[in-house]
Amino acid sequence: MLNAEKRKTILLLIPVALILIGYVLYPSIETMLESFKKNGVFSLQNYQDFFGAKSAANFEALWNSVYISLLSVFFSALIGVPLAFVFNRYDFPGRQFFSNIAIMPIVLPSLVGVMAFMFLYGEAGLVPNAIKDILHLENVPFSIGGISGILIVHAYTMYPYFYMTTSSALNNLDPSLEEAAFNLGSSRFKVFWKVTFPLLTPGLVAASLLVFMVSMASFSAPFLLAGGYRVLSLQIYFSKINGDLEMAATQSVILSVVSISFLLFMRWYQGRKDYRMASKGIGAHRSEVNNPLLKWSMVTLGIIAMIVLLLPHVTLLVLSLVPEGAWTWQTYPTAFSLENFKLLFEDPNIWDPVKHSLIMSFLACFGVFIFGIITSYALVKRKFIGKNLLDILVMIPWALPATVVGMNLILAFNEPSVFSFGKILVGTFWILPLAYFVRFLPLVVRSTNAVLEQMDDSIEEAAQNLGAKWFYTFRRVVIPIIMPGVLSGTLLAFVQAVGEFPTSVLLYTLGNRPISIEIMNQLRMFNLGQAAAYGMIQVGLIAIVMFIAYRFFGVKTENTL
Repeated sequence: MLNAEKRKTILLLIPVALILIGYVLYPSIETMLESFKKNGVFSLQNYQDFFGAKSAANFEALWNSVYISLLSVFFSALIGVPLAFVFNRYDFPGRQFFSNIAIMPIVLPSLVGVMAFMFLYGEAGLVPNAIKDILHLENVPFSIGGISGILIVHAYTMYPYFYMTTSSALNNLDPSLEEAAFNLGSSRFKVFWKVTFPLLTPGLVAASLLVFMVSMASFSAPFLLAGGYRVLSLQIYFSKINGDLEMAATQSVILSVVSISFLLFMRWYQGRKDYRMASKGIGAHRSEVNNPLLKWSMVTLGIIAMIVLLLPHVTLLVLSLVPEGAWTWQTYPTAFSLENFKLLFEDPNIWDPVKHSLIMSFLACFGVFIFGIITSYALVKRKFIGKNLLDILVMIPWALPATVVGMNLILAFNEPSVFSFGKILVGTFWILPLAYFVRFLPLVVRSTNAVLEQMDDSIEEAAQNLGAKWFYTFRRVVIPIIMPGVLSGTLLAFVQAVGEFPTSVLLYTLGNRPISIEIMNQLRMFNLGQAAAYGMIQVGLIAIVMFIAYRFFGVKTENTL
C-alpha cells in the first residue's frame, strides 16, 4: 500500500506528466519523425538535402543564425553589463531616473521595435533624412539594413536582459568581499576578474542563454531589415508556406540541436565552479561621484542615452498620429490626428486583433500560472523517480526557438490525436493559446522554483503539525509565500505573449490573428499610421501590466529573469 505522501505526489505528477508528454514531448517526437520522411517514406534524404550542395541555402542560413546569435550576445553584454555597473555602483544626479529608462526597450515587442527602427534609421527614416537636410547632402549619410541592422536592433532590444541580471547580482553582492581583496593588495582589474566576475557568472549565463535563444528565433528583424539575408527561422517559415513540411521539420530539428547544444555548453561553463558567497556582510552600496567634471559628464551621457533609448517609443507615438494616406512622398509627416485610434472604437474588425491578443495571452497565462505552481512544487518539494527527466521536459520549450515550437505543434496537431481530444487543432482559435502556454511555461516554473527553494520545509510541517490538511496548508501557507515568484514568471509570460510574433506567424488564422500579425499586414499595405497605432497599443498593454504588477504586487522587472 502507498502511504499518504506518495499518493499526494502521484496525484500531483499525473496532470503534470500528461501535459508535458502531450504538448511538449509528443510534438517534438512528431517533428523528428517527420524529418526522417520523404514523400511519406522513411529516408535520410532531407538531411542529405540540407547539408548537400543543392541546398546550400539551408547551411548558409544555419551559419548565419549562429553567427548573428553569438554577436547579439556579445553586443548585448557590451551595452548591458557596463550600464549595470554605472547605475548600481555610482551615485550621481538623475541616476535612479536613468536606471529606470534603461529598461524601456523591454516594453517594445520584437516586431514593434524593428518597425520603430525602420521609421527612425532606415533609408527613408527620419534621422538620416534630417541629417541630410541639415548638412545639405545629396544622399542620406547612413541607413540601417542587412546584418548590421539586425545586430543594432538585437542589441537595443536584448541588452536589458544583461542589464537586469547584472543589476540584480550586483545588488546582492557583498561589498566586503571586494574590500577584503583590495586590502590584500589586489589591483582593481584583479578584484573584478577574481572576485566580482565569478559571482556575476550565473546571471551572465542566464542572460546569454536568453539572448541566444531569442536571437536564434528572431524573425521580424531579418525579414524586414535584410530581405535577402538567410536565417534558419525564416527558412522554416518559407518551407512551411511552400507546403514542404518535411524540410521544415528537418530545419526545425537542426535549429533545435544548435540551441540545445548552446544551452548545454553554457550550463557546463557555469557548473565548472561553485559561484556562491559565504559571508553575511552589509548590503551593496554605491560610491558617490564627487568630481564635478566626472559627475556632470555622467549626467550628460545619461541624458544622451535617455534620448536614444526613448526615440523609438516617441517615433512610434508620432507616427501613430499620422492619418492614412497623409505621408506618402513627403520626407516627413505633416498631418496629425487621432484618426487611427478612433477607428479602433468605430470599426469592430480593427479592434479584433487587440481582443484576440488579450484573450489568448490571458488564457495562456492562466494556464501557466496554475500549471507552474503545481510543477514547481512537485520538482522542489517532492521526491520521486524521474525528477531530472521531468525537469528536462519542462525546460525543452525554453531551449527551443519559437519557430521550432510552432512547427512542433503544426506537425503534432494537424490531424486528430488523443491529446487534441480527437480534433484537429491547426487552423483553429485554440492553437495559438496552446503555443503561448507551451512556449512560456518554463518562465513561471523557473521563477517559482527560485522562491520554493528558499522556503524552509519546517514552515509547511508546522502548519500540518497544528492539524491543517495538506491542501489547506498548500493554499494558505505555501501559495502566499511563493506568489511573488509565480507572479514574476506570469508577468514575463504575458509580456512575451502579447508581443509574440515568430510562433504566431506560423500558427495564426483569420479568426485569431493577434496584434503582431495585424501590424505586419498593415505594413504590407503601407498603412504606416495604423501599424504604428497597433504598436502603441501593444506597448501600452505591456507597460500597464508591468506597472500594475509593480504597484500592487511588488513584482519588479528584474525579478522576472
